[in-house]
Amino acid sequence: MAASITIFRAKKILTMNPRAPAATHVAVRDGHILGAGDLADLSVWGAHRLDERFADKVLMPGMIEGHCHSMEGSVWQDNYVGYYARRGPDGIERPALRSIEEVVDHLRRVEAEMGEGEDAIIAWGFDPIYFNGPRMTAADLDRVSQRRPVVVVHASFHIINVNSVVLQRANISADTDVMGIMKGADGEPNGELQGMPARFLALGAIGRDHFEEMGKKESLWRFARSAQLAGVTTATDLANALPETTIANLKAVTGDPDYPLRIVPAFLGLSCPAAEGAVKMRALSEQSSDKLRLGLIKLVADGSIQGFTARLKWPGYFNSSANGLWYIDPDRIADTLAVYHEAGLQVHIHTNGDQATETVLDAIEQVLTRLPRPDARFTLQHCQMAHEAHYRRMARLGVCANLFANHLYYWGDQHVEQTMGPERAARMNATGTAKRLGVPFAIHSDAPITPLAPLFTAWCAVNRKTVSGRILGEAERISVEDALSAVTLGAAYTLKLDGELGSIETGKRADFAVLDADPLAVGAEGLKDVPVWGTVLGGRVFPCADIAGGL
Repeated sequence: MAASITIFRAKKILTMNPRAPAATHVAVRDGHILGAGDLADLSVWGAHRLDERFADKVLMPGMIEGHCHSMEGSVWQDNYVGYYARRGPDGIERPALRSIEEVVDHLRRVEAEMGEGEDAIIAWGFDPIYFNGPRMTAADLDRVSQRRPVVVVHASFHIINVNSVVLQRANISADTDVMGIMKGADGEPNGELQGMPARFLALGAIGRDHFEEMGKKESLWRFARSAQLAGVTTATDLANALPETTIANLKAVTGDPDYPLRIVPAFLGLSCPAAEGAVKMRALSEQSSDKLRLGLIKLVADGSIQGFTARLKWPGYFNSSANGLWYIDPDRIADTLAVYHEAGLQVHIHTNGDQATETVLDAIEQVLTRLPRPDARFTLQHCQMAHEAHYRRMARLGVCANLFANHLYYWGDQHVEQTMGPERAARMNATGTAKRLGVPFAIHSDAPITPLAPLFTAWCAVNRKTVSGRILGEAERISVEDALSAVTLGAAYTLKLDGELGSIETGKRADFAVLDADPLAVGAEGLKDVPVWGTVLGGRVFPCADIAGGL
């Protein structure tokens, strides 16, 4: 018996298919798209059910978040202490905290409500770059508690602050030989820990494992709800050690018909020797399903710009801070890439600073010269400070860029005044250059670092406005059409999923974002405010209203 056909009618359908960019109807069978057009075009497929619930809505391809983390689901178990107000997956907005003193006062209230015991207080979203003064120290957090561990994770997730209890439990002293332990004028650790080794040392000492926590089923469900509220139907989890428990939970949740998200995890390629990681991921890639795609590799070359841990070329940081951290020895990058590349795995590499980008491009060119492979699609993630010469190399090498457009809004003013200076800040996240030179590109949120909200990310790339209203690099602006493509077909391309996702056309999966307004009609300024009604995944409708109050 032939499977039933459903034809969805909408006010307008934005297909992202250049051959037929708009339609009013889309036909779906077996979770895939039969075609898009008008009712007469699609009726030729035979008997069908006409679904008119979207008659006053706008459909577009389900948006794809090409760089975010399932930690977006786990962090909300802890305390948000960010500089900007933020809505969680439960729909509740957390307030902005605009000074170190406000953060300390907030955490002292949290501590008072916890009562007796020594359970840790974990907070996240903090960023000292906004305060233009002294950085947070262990002494600040000792005012929250001197009997229980207190950890404040920076917005970049590359840096943490801890109180004296954590330093003592982790045996961190002036003699501890671990990269990233910052010290005060007295030569003693001051409670700021930069980079992953120091962070893992401290969190391990108090029994917190962010990788384990973000792989729990409840975290993965919160992750999906955040995505659904934003019109996202496919999301990456772009740095995961993928222990067996996480794999089992990923399979379980994505195997549930009620789970409204496809997930593409990326194995953290430096979490074990590359040869071991390649064998593991080759085996896991065979266990992929339609809602869980395994086999992507993530490497991290440097840190964060706003945390002053990214690696920069001359003249370095605008405020004369020391150059940042290498998360992998530059001399090892090519060999590590080669192992995963030779195993047939796609590799995405975090490069924030221009020195990191250039070093990684050198390594990619070495690998492709020695081990040529068509369509490897190495992708530089963030790639914020790349200049035009880098983009020309990317185009020649077939390298993609996934650009962190949200930085333009959240940290743009600080990049002008503290990290980059005016000229270099204006070239950050250069979508205009990528478009002009033919580099395949996407744009992203890196949630939970910034909110998982592709329409806002698109607004950032189109307008390039900072919080203060400064236009940061007008020549790098792109059109609304190009920004929408970047969060659909562009992101799909970087994940090698463009044959299945990213546009509404015959044969692709029936994944749609359902909007209450036309993003092409609201203008560049209105893009971030387009309401999301819900999503459709494989032809199944998931209204946002169904998750209201569900957490």
